[in-house]
Amino acid sequence: MKTFELKGEIRNDFGKKAAKTYRSQGLIPCVVYGGSNEENLNFLVKSGDVRKLIYTPEVQLVSLDLGSKKMRAIIKEIQFHPVKEEILHIDFLHVFDDVPVVMEIPVQLEGLAEGVRAGGKLSLDMRKLKVKALADKLPEKLVIDVEKLQLGKSIQVGELQFEGLEILNSKNAVVCRVQLTRAARGAAAKA
Repeated sequence: MKTFELKGEIRNDFGKKAAKTYRSQGLIPCVVYGGSNEENLNFLVKSGDVRKLIYTPEVQLVSLDLGSKKMRAIIKEIQFHPVKEEILHIDFLHVFDDVPVVMEIPVQLEGLAEGVRAGGKLSLDMRKLKVKALADKLPEKLVIDVEKLQLGKSIQVGELQFEGLEILNSKNAVVCRVQLTRAARGAAAKA
């Protein structure tokens, strides 16, 4: 998994008025939630610094540099302005080497399905899967081979196995399927 370097500065002013002042200066209020024995750290980042982290389909670990404190984290939640789509606040979760984290990883389908060759259409129903793993074991994406997927068949979460990962989605949820198209149905009816 890729690591994104992010610099920030610890903040001491809190509340709506302080947050509004920071946002007018091009800064985003953030918080990193620590482990069981650590308290939460409030800090600020420049809005331009997080652009490549947020507006990407890739999942990345974040290496936070907060002056005297350096830590690894993942994005837990991002709050956007409802109209302007500006980033209002970012929540991070401190990542430890020995504690598993839960996060959503994008799914990528690989190969040409047998059902597509027979006239079907491949559809991806779940673009991301929720997984639990140690931070070092988290992949950038979950690659699923669909070569043997036949017409009218699907791949469910329960059929997937990835080393070092536990998939938390419902076992009978459909990840992808090959559907019969109207054109293929019409051709089959005429034959």
